[in-house]
Amino acid sequence: MGTEHFIAVDWGTTNRRAYRIEEGAVVATHRDAIGVTSVPPGGFAQEVDRLRARLGGGSVLLAGMVGSNRGWIDAGYVSTPATLDILAAAMAHPADGVMIVPGVSHIADGRGDVMRGEEVQLLGAVTADLVPSDALLCQPGTHCKWAWMRDGAIAAFVTAMTGEMFALLKAHALIGQDMTGPVIAGDAFLAGVREAKRGDMLASLFAIRPAGLLGLRDRADAASFASGLLIGSDCAAHATGGTVHLLADPTLGALYNCAIAELGGTAVMVDSEAAFIAGMTRLWEQIA
Repeated sequence: MGTEHFIAVDWGTTNRRAYRIEEGAVVATHRDAIGVTSVPPGGFAQEVDRLRARLGGGSVLLAGMVGSNRGWIDAGYVSTPATLDILAAAMAHPADGVMIVPGVSHIADGRGDVMRGEEVQLLGAVTADLVPSDALLCQPGTHCKWAWMRDGAIAAFVTAMTGEMFALLKAHALIGQDMTGPVIAGDAFLAGVREAKRGDMLASLFAIRPAGLLGLRDRADAASFASGLLIGSDCAAHATGGTVHLLADPTLGALYNCAIAELGGTAVMVDSEAAFIAGMTRLWEQIA
């Protein structure tokens, strides 16, 4: 393609972030709630044209759920260990001047796992020297990713339904009636993290209800306790001691930071947007 600028898009299920990048620097951005589930059948090409017009034209490099079987086209997966070189060689081309980054798959002990979009942040964090080439990275969210980097590659990863489980419990479980307060990284949250060490998650979850009924805990703290229980279980399974590099927004980052510290580890915050831009820029340099 040979151009010095391009448009990088992080296109998820419910949101979209786009950046015009010139010579490695972001010169314009656009964010909206047009996730892949908001695009009607056959509508992706038109949406990309609108983004091009909004951000000054040029080739487009897409990452995230836009490359899934619920998006524009299925861009497939590359297997671990995965690098930016391997991703660049496996790009999908749904239209002229448009490329989609493939996802990454991992199989270990008979259990499979996949990611889309996170791989760009993970590898971008390494290429931008935001994290060491050998490190444990965590991307909290609806589906929390834990990734082990080795020699700068994604060597292994696991996905936990931490955020989705919290949302399901709040909306549909009996204990959800008590989970009306805000989630705060305070005493109730830490109590949940400590409770997670018992390893009896189902009983600990039910105990949220009698704790309120019997006056053992203020009902206003139920959501914080439940969050601490879920995040604590997540962190206890993957990060007890050592350093974890968090690619997270400030709110979730603070909760995971708190849980990791309670479990004897150290959390280091990483700018996830800078990591994404670095990853997409390096990919562009390899395919342009």
